[in-house]
Amino acid sequence: MINICDELKNNSYPGRGIIIGKSPSGKYAATAYFIMGRSVNSRNRVFVEDGDGIRTQAFDEAKLEDPHLIIYSPVRVLGNKTIVTNGDQTDTIYDLMDKQMTFEQALRTREFEDDAPNYTPRISGIMHIENGTYNYAMSIIKSADGDPSSCLRNTFGFYNPKFGRGHFIHTYMGDGNPLPSFCGEPKEVEIPENIDDFCDMLWSSLNEDNKVSLFVRYIDIESGAAESRIVNKNK
Repeated sequence: MINICDELKNNSYPGRGIIIGKSPSGKYAATAYFIMGRSVNSRNRVFVEDGDGIRTQAFDEAKLEDPHLIIYSPVRVLGNKTIVTNGDQTDTIYDLMDKQMTFEQALRTREFEDDAPNYTPRISGIMHIENGTYNYAMSIIKSADGDPSSCLRNTFGFYNPKFGRGHFIHTYMGDGNPLPSFCGEPKEVEIPENIDDFCDMLWSSLNEDNKVSLFVRYIDIESGAAESRIVNKNK
């Protein structure tokens, strides 16, 4: 298990990241999603509520250059499933799971982002809560060592997850040009009991220059009631 604060503080540009897990008491299913940016266009964003989920929105519409890949719905809710991703594959998962396809089957229809030379990975997560039970899965779709002719798809399932533990997956191993894609399995991290503690811990650990927005949600596994936080650098 890694220390998520140290992990974020030691990486100036993890890109976009998803954390999913369970609180120490076992009461809450927890998730967090953050975005970062190096360009003016990427930094010109905020998270806003959109029904049961959220979407990205330009902070200053006059500065919006290209909405492609930066304006999307990171979080959507389909019944007892919460979908969290770093792109418009949220809609793909939602639409195809609504037609009885699985999380993995839905993602087989997608590839990494078309932002050469980075070919940013598509990272996705899904939380399933039903009758007091909880499990989750995470996915990464990326190019093979930066070769766009080859697409790698990995899905990781976590059933009856440990109390106080979660997993972290992000797009980049660090800053660079081109940006190096995440490699390996999702990293095991500690999940606090309190949503505000988790939110404050993550936001304060992200690089001050590059961080843009953070979303955190805790879901009561028994009742399904959800509590969320949004933090935007642009205000």
